[in-house]
This record gives sequence, C-alpha cells and structure tokens, in this order.
Amino acid sequence: MIHTPTLISDITPGGGDYDTVRSVIELLTEDYRDQPTLERIAARVGATPAQLQRTFTRWAGLTPKAFLQAVTLDHAKRLLGPESLPLLDASLELGLSGPGRLHDLFVTHEAMSPGEWKARGDGLTIRYGFHPSPFGTALVMATERGLAGLAFADEGGEAASFDDMARRWPNAAYIEDSARTARYAARIFEPENWRPDTPLRVVLIGSDFQIRVWEALLKIPMGRATTYSTIASGIGQPTASRAVGAAVGRNPISFVVPCHRALGKSGALTGYHWGLTRKRAMLGWEAGQVAAG
Repeated sequence: MIHTPTLISDITPGGGDYDTVRSVIELLTEDYRDQPTLERIAARVGATPAQLQRTFTRWAGLTPKAFLQAVTLDHAKRLLGPESLPLLDASLELGLSGPGRLHDLFVTHEAMSPGEWKARGDGLTIRYGFHPSPFGTALVMATERGLAGLAFADEGGEAASFDDMARRWPNAAYIEDSARTARYAARIFEPENWRPDTPLRVVLIGSDFQIRVWEALLKIPMGRATTYSTIASGIGQPTASRAVGAAVGRNPISFVVPCHRALGKSGALTGYHWGLTRKRAMLGWEAGQVAAG
C-alpha cells in the first residue's frame, strides 16, 4: 500500500521532500498498470503538479512520467521475454491502450520495436574471437554474411565484454572461432588493408531506426565529428535526438561504425560504451592517420 499523502507544506527544502519522492516512487512502482497522470500523482501526495514535477525531478534526476516509463519498460521486457506474452496481451497487462503505445515506448527508450526486441538474434549463428588492437583487446563477431560485432576489453575483461555483446542477441548461437575472425581484425586495424576496391562487408543487426542511425555514422569522415542532433536531422527525425543517442549507444560494431565520432550538442565528448579514454584514443589515432595520409 502507498503511504499516507504528504502535506503540501512538507514540500520545501529541508522538509519532507524525501517522503514525497518515496511515496511517488512506491505509487508508480505498485500502480504502474493504472498509468497515472501527473495530476493524479500530485493529488495523491497533496501537491500541485508543478510543485511535484520540480521536487521529484530535483531528487530523482528524471520526471515522474519518465520514471513511470522506465518502470513500465522493465515490466514489458519481463512479459515479452521470460513470460512470452503476445504484444496485445502484454500491452493490456501494462495498462497501455494497445500495442501502438507499447511500440512507442520501446522505440523511444530502446530504439527498436517490441517485436524486434523479442526476437533478439533468433536464427543467427555468430562466430567470435579476441584479437589485439590499438585500443586494447578487440572482440570480433561475424556471421556468414560479414562483420556483425566489434567490442573492446581491458586485460581480464574479455568474458565481461563477450557477455555484454551476447546480451544484445541472446537468442543467437555463438561459436568461438578466432581463425575465422582474425581476417576481420586485420582488415579493421591495419590501415594498409583499407582499400576502397575491397570494402569490408558489414552486417548491421538491429531495428530499422537503429540501422538508419548507424548508416548515418558511417557517413562521418575520419578525422571529423558530428552531434546527435545533426544525425537526427539527417535521418529526417529532428526531434529524435534522445532516440538517436540510444541507438548510437547500442551500436554493435564499434570503431568501424564510428559512434566515437558522435558528440554532445555543445561539441563536447560524451560517454562511450567502451570508456571515454578509449574514445579519446580512437579520435587521436584517427587524427594521426589523416595527418599521415
């Protein structure tokens, strides 16, 4: 059950802000199926919507609506994954009006549809191997059609790197085959093998939206950078910077699909899945290659 609503006089610095936020979190965690509006939530805790929005955002770092979406998404993954519910049944169980709203939730936060999330590599065979690179140990993954994954690991982190990548396509079959993946590593990290007449075959495994973003990354020249907002505009989705950022972060072929060349709106370096230090190293290494060329 939800705690007794907090009085509005408590929503002040040094007052009962924590109790208010705790009550809202409990309400959204327990009553997410009702998909309560900000107005309903505020009424339950004795605040105005504007006051609650400010208080909750200050304490939790995201709005009540964003927190509710995160809770709903977690339950959606459980229903579609371990419980294997059909999309319509999962939507109704989550308190959503139908699969359309579930689709919007996944596209916004996962940059893929719920159906694509549910398949997650079913029917794929992925061969993999670990190889030295200028940026630490590289995990190279390939299907019979071409390079499908490239990740990085520091010493001793190889297993964690593999687990991270395998979670992207948990229904795929994995075979360790360093002999098969060695030729990809040589093509990727040895500049003398970069020849336009023999392009590297790349297989992008993701949603339609993700692939559009990754293809946009491939168009960024070496030694150059761009922003998430520029990419969003370039794919005809100028308001989708957040979804573009999610897709960039899910890029499975690091370095080759150059997500390290994507910067924040101000042009500052932003986070990188394999570490900001590695991102800086990649940009510096590429700058050296451009200068040498």
